[in-house]
Amino acid sequence: MDQAVTEPAASRQFLFLQGLHGPFFSRLGAALLARGHSVSRVNFHGGDQLYWKLPGAVNYRGRPRDWPGFVERLILARKITDVVLFGDCRPLHRDAIAVAARLQIQVHVFEEGYIRPDWVTIEIGGVNGHSTLPRDPAWYREMARGLPPYGPDDAVPSSFLRRATEDVIYNFAQMLNVWQFPFYRNHRPVHPLLEYGGWLWRFANGPAARRRSAATLARLRDGKLRYFVFPLQLDSDYQIRLHSPYSGMQPAIDEVLGSFAAHAPATCVLVVKNHPLDDGLVNWRRRVADAAARLGITERVLHLEIGDIGGLVRGAAGVVTVNSTTGTLALACGVPVITLGDAIYNIPDVTFQGDLDAFWTQPVPPDGATFDAFRRVVVQRCLVRGGYFSEIGLDMLVRGSLARLEQAALAHAALADGAAAAAWRPAPAMLPATGG
Repeated sequence: MDQAVTEPAASRQFLFLQGLHGPFFSRLGAALLARGHSVSRVNFHGGDQLYWKLPGAVNYRGRPRDWPGFVERLILARKITDVVLFGDCRPLHRDAIAVAARLQIQVHVFEEGYIRPDWVTIEIGGVNGHSTLPRDPAWYREMARGLPPYGPDDAVPSSFLRRATEDVIYNFAQMLNVWQFPFYRNHRPVHPLLEYGGWLWRFANGPAARRRSAATLARLRDGKLRYFVFPLQLDSDYQIRLHSPYSGMQPAIDEVLGSFAAHAPATCVLVVKNHPLDDGLVNWRRRVADAAARLGITERVLHLEIGDIGGLVRGAAGVVTVNSTTGTLALACGVPVITLGDAIYNIPDVTFQGDLDAFWTQPVPPDGATFDAFRRVVVQRCLVRGGYFSEIGLDMLVRGSLARLEQAALAHAALADGAAAAAWRPAPAMLPATGG
């Protein structure tokens, strides 16, 4: 149906906006319906339509400037109690979050996991730089009292082929149906067809990249080089564009290499690692090499296109990151980490609190007890075990997310009624079976 509204009968009324490409939101909506809730959805293009298999959807075909008024009318007409979306930085989502805040409607934001792999983030109000999690180490140590230990469980399966296939289907459905949604503008800065061209280039150059990466890893494995790791993030990532002082990765590269050249011990090496989902449109190997040459440190900068980031950080003297989740991976290994942007794990006693120039000579490892407390609190407050790109992962994710949504909705209702004022803690049903 097109921009029509009906009055729901269920006790909670969930409005879904855009999700990650794939069936997750549709399956979560079906689980909520089975529990007696009402589910609505706004489709912004053909890809949204394709992956939503439930009734209750409306198609928004208007201009971006008219969207806040439309979503407010929809929320009021359908008596929406909860909004669910993926990614709180998309322009349409930012507008919807602002409307929901004014109407005192709870917003549940999904994202990739703060701790990866095997976890997905679901947080109330906002994630990453918009998260309400504090930066006080004492708060985490106190909140972790009585929480179960963090214990690794079996890995959650995830298929890159499935991820890529669902992305292609989603974007082609959008392009084939563009005439129905003439005013929609994708939040991604690069057209999908251009991205796919970059991926084809990456695949064609894969053998050469693997050979270069193998040679670099061989140099690092002998243990003779003391090295730091700088993991690149995606230029299109909102964590760079909105939650850091950089307009993209190039300014960050220039700053990190410049500081390394001026202040790192001459015996140290810097390893710059490509993001595994980089589309290949920018030749980061060449850009890193050019920056190193300008600074006279060509022999001290290694570029790694392909490789296991876990094994790489375990042997590192330190990790420099803007706000990548690689930081939490390194911290879990006891490796010193400095963040250059806004990251939820940038906490005293966990990350290095000095400036970048000092980090190269004085990398301080994290306090293990504080990081453990941080991780346990984050797992129980805003992470769900599972994944988007396998049937096993989706089943786990739907079950865990359903429990989160229902428990958070009950807590929100209690707070609205003035019946609760204490900090919310998850119910036992929301915890992973292993406690981890």
